[in-house]
Amino acid sequence: MAIGAAGSLGLVLAAVPRLMGDQADGRPALNALRASAVAFALGAAFVLDDPARHTTAAVPTRRAVRHGLRVLLVAPVAAVWWTAALLLVPVPVRPPAAAITLEAATALALALAGSAFAVRRGDGARPGQAVAAFLLVGSVLGPLLTPGNWALFTTPDDPGWAAGHDRWAVLLCAALLVGAVCATEPGRRVTFRRLRSPSGTSGPSRA
Repeated sequence: MAIGAAGSLGLVLAAVPRLMGDQADGRPALNALRASAVAFALGAAFVLDDPARHTTAAVPTRRAVRHGLRVLLVAPVAAVWWTAALLLVPVPVRPPAAAITLEAATALALALAGSAFAVRRGDGARPGQAVAAFLLVGSVLGPLLTPGNWALFTTPDDPGWAAGHDRWAVLLCAALLVGAVCATEPGRRVTFRRLRSPSGTSGPSRA
C-alpha cells in the first residue's frame, strides 16, 4: 500500500538527525521532519484512488460518506505515525512540535484535497499519481519561489517564524474547505422541456 511505503520512508528520513549523532543541529532536523511530512503526504494522495469508482458511483452511499470513511481510517494512522516521527528526532535539536505539526497537517490536507478535487473534476479512477507528482514538485519549488514576505519555510530563530505559521494555518483551513466542497456530489443539470400540444404547437399542458 502506498501510504505504508511512504510512511516507512518518512520514518527513515525523520531518523536521520539521530543517526548523525553529535553532528546534528536544528536545521537538518527541521528539514528531516519536513521531508518526512511530505513523504507521508505523498502516500496519502493515493487514499482516494478507487479502481471500482465507476461502479460504486451508482450505489446510494454518497461520495462525502465514502471519502469521509477513508479519511477517518487514515487520521489515526497519521497521528500515531507523526508522533513516532517526532520522537525519532533528538530533543535538543527537535523543532517546536506544535509548529512543525501544523506544517505536516497542512501537507496531508493538501494531498487529500488535491485528490478530492481530481476525483470531482475528472473521470480517472486513480488520481493519486498525478496529485503526488504535483505535491512533490510544489514542495521542491515552494521554498524557492515563495516571496520573502510570504515565506513559509522559515526556521525557529527567524523573526518570521510565527507569521509564517499563521500563513500555514490559513493554508490548512483553505485545504480543508476545498476538500469538503470537492467531497460533495456535483450538481445535476435540470433540463426543462416545453410540452407540445397534440396539434404539434408548443405550449403549456392543460388539465
